[in-house]
Amino acid sequence: MHWMIAADRSAELPTPPTHVVFPTTPAASVLVALGMALGLWLWSRATRRDPDMIWIALGGLVGALIGAKVGFWLCEAPLGWGRPDWWIRMLTGKTILGALLGGWVGVEWSKRWMDYRRPTGDQFARVIPVGILLGRFGCLMHGCCQGRPLEELGWSLGPLQRWPAVGIEMLFQLFALAAFWLLRNQPRLAGQHFHLYLIAYGTFRLVHETLRATPRYPGTPITPYMLLAGVCVVAGVTGFVRRARAQGSPRAS
Repeated sequence: MHWMIAADRSAELPTPPTHVVFPTTPAASVLVALGMALGLWLWSRATRRDPDMIWIALGGLVGALIGAKVGFWLCEAPLGWGRPDWWIRMLTGKTILGALLGGWVGVEWSKRWMDYRRPTGDQFARVIPVGILLGRFGCLMHGCCQGRPLEELGWSLGPLQRWPAVGIEMLFQLFALAAFWLLRNQPRLAGQHFHLYLIAYGTFRLVHETLRATPRYPGTPITPYMLLAGVCVVAGVTGFVRRARAQGSPRAS
C-alpha cells in the first residue's frame, strides 16, 4: 500500500510507478508485510472481547485486497495500454483508495452475512493509518508514488526536485491516527470514525492528486484517482448520514 528524489532535469524523468503491491527491494517488502501484520495485531487487540470480529476483519481484508487490484486496473489499465511494462504494472499494481473501498464493502458484506449489527468502523479507523504509514515507508524506499517535478509546477523547495508526495501523505496518516486516538473514548461521533476517515482521506486525495505524478485523462488535469477519491467521499458521507439516521442522532453509537 504506498516519492521523491529525481534526476537533474524534469524532462528526462521517466514516469514513476504509481502503486506497487510488493516493492522490489527486500527492505521495502518487509515494511509492507510489517504494516499488514501490525494492523492485524492491533485489530486483534482492539476486538479480542468479540470473537465475531475476526471474521469481519477477514472479510475486510479480502475486500481490501480485491479492491486494491480492481481499483488499480480501472485507473491505470486504459491510460497505460501500450507501455512496454504494462503487464508488469497490472500484475504488481494496487491503490490504497481501492483497498479502502473494497475493505468497506467486505466488512459490510460480512456483517450482513453474520447478522452483526454493532458499528465496527471506530476500530478500523485507528488501525488503517498504521498499516498505510508503514506501506508508505516502503514506497519511500522503493521510489514509487512520486510527486510531480517542481520545475513543472513552477515551485522551488530547496534541494527537492519533486513534490514530496509520499511524505505529505505520511503526515496526513499521522494526523488521522492522532485524531482517532483522541476520539476513541469520546461519545461524540462514536460509530462514525471510519466514515470520517473515508471523507477526510478522499478529500485529501482529491486535492493531492493535482501534485502527484499519476496518469491524467488526455487534455485534462483530471486523474482516474480523483474519481476514485470522489467515490470515497460519497461513500463516507452516505455511511455517515445512514448511521446518524439509524440512531436518530448525528452522534450514532
